[in-house]
Amino acid sequence: METTRRFIPAENWEDRRQILGLKGERIAMAFLTSCGWGVEAHRFRWGRHDVDLIVRRGKTVAFVEVKTRRTATCGTGLDAVTQRKQRDIARAASLWALRFGRPDDEYRFDLVAVQALPGASPVVVHVEDAWRPVGRLDR
Repeated sequence: METTRRFIPAENWEDRRQILGLKGERIAMAFLTSCGWGVEAHRFRWGRHDVDLIVRRGKTVAFVEVKTRRTATCGTGLDAVTQRKQRDIARAASLWALRFGRPDDEYRFDLVAVQALPGASPVVVHVEDAWRPVGRLDR
């Protein structure tokens, strides 16, 4: 029985949802950097919890969840971040803040929804300060 996961380069992925998610994250990174944000981390993981993007502009650090959709059939990406997902992101964000945060950093949680319709330019919606975690980020 294999105890560790094999590394599979993104270009060899077969799951269409994972490929779409990565495409959306790359679009979100390009959008945020064009708005003056610097990328601190992409796909930061802590156990089974992760943060899609961690970006910084000055003292503001945003933990960004990226939701990518091909259609609006299952709702928008903005509807897809449940309270449980918010809690999981906050846990990973708390660890990042402990390890890499600076004493004067200000934290927030953003959401970027990417609508990637086939044959059309992607539509990006950036919701700043989309939610607040129940507790504080541990420092």
